[in-house]
Amino acid sequence: MDLLALADFNLVARHGGFGRAARAAGRPKATLSRRVAELEASLDLRLFERGARVLKLTEEGRALYERTGALLTELDETAAAIASGADKPRGRLRISAPLLFSQTAMGKLAAGFALAYPDVRLEVTTEDRAVDMVEEGYDLVIRVNPDPDESLVGRIFLRDRLVVVASPAVVRPTDGSVVPAVVRGAGDQTAVWHVRRAGGRSDIAVDTVLRLSSLTMVRDAVRMGLGAARLPISLVSGDLAAGSLIHWGDADVPEIALWTLYPSRRLLSTRVSAFLDYLKAAFPMGTPDELAAYIA
Repeated sequence: MDLLALADFNLVARHGGFGRAARAAGRPKATLSRRVAELEASLDLRLFERGARVLKLTEEGRALYERTGALLTELDETAAAIASGADKPRGRLRISAPLLFSQTAMGKLAAGFALAYPDVRLEVTTEDRAVDMVEEGYDLVIRVNPDPDESLVGRIFLRDRLVVVASPAVVRPTDGSVVPAVVRGAGDQTAVWHVRRAGGRSDIAVDTVLRLSSLTMVRDAVRMGLGAARLPISLVSGDLAAGSLIHWGDADVPEIALWTLYPSRRLLSTRVSAFLDYLKAAFPMGTPDELAAYIA
C-alpha cells in the first residue's frame, strides 16, 4: 500500500472534501483526487461516494480511515521526535478505565501525569465494558480480571481482594440466620457467601435488600447500617481502621487483578510507556495497601 496515497486519503476524509483538503494542505485538488483514485484502484475498493456537491465515505472507506488515522499520526510523531533528536512523549493518549478505579484513583493519577508530561494530551473515559481498542481508538485500557485476548498484551499493576464488611450495628448471626445484603448489579435475591477467616471457612446466607450501580454507593449504604456487603479491601480499609465498618472475613472468590492492556501488533509508543512507568511509580508493589494509601 502506498503510504503517501493513504496519507492523502486520510487528509481528504478528515476535511470532508477534495477542495477543503487541498486548501488546508496547500496542494492541488487534482493531485489529491488522482492519488485517492490510485489508492482505490490498488485496493479494488470504492472509498468515497462522489455526489454533485457531497463527498461521503463508503463503509469500507470509513473503516480504513478509522484504522489508519491513528497509525499515520503515530508515524508523523515518531518522525518528528527523531528529527528533533529526542523521543519525548507527546500527542494524544486515550485511556479507558473501569468505574471504581476511575472514581477513587484515576483523577489524581491523570492530573499528576499531565503535570509530568505537559506535551501529552491525556483523555480518560470511564466504562466497565470490554472496549474494542482499535475500532474505538484507545491507546491503553485498564481492566479488572480481563478475559484472555490474543490481540492484546499487558500486565498486572495492582491486586486487591474482596472482604465481607458490615456496620457495627449489624450483628453477624451464628445460627445460620439470613443477613440483609447490599450488592452491586443484578443477581439472585438470596444467596450464600463463602467467607474465609483465621478459624476456617464459613458460609453466610444473605437476602439482597438493595442493589446499586457502583461499589462506592454500596460502601456508603453499608456505612448507614443497612446490611453487609462484599467490597474491595482498598475501598474500606479506612473504615475498618476507624471502626465504622467491621471485617467479617475475606470473600472466598478469586483475587481482583487490575491489568493494563494494549494492542499486541502496535509498537509501544513513548506516551504509553510513560504512563505505564508512571503507574509503576505510583504502585511499585501493586498491593491493596498501596491503593488504599493512594486513595486516602
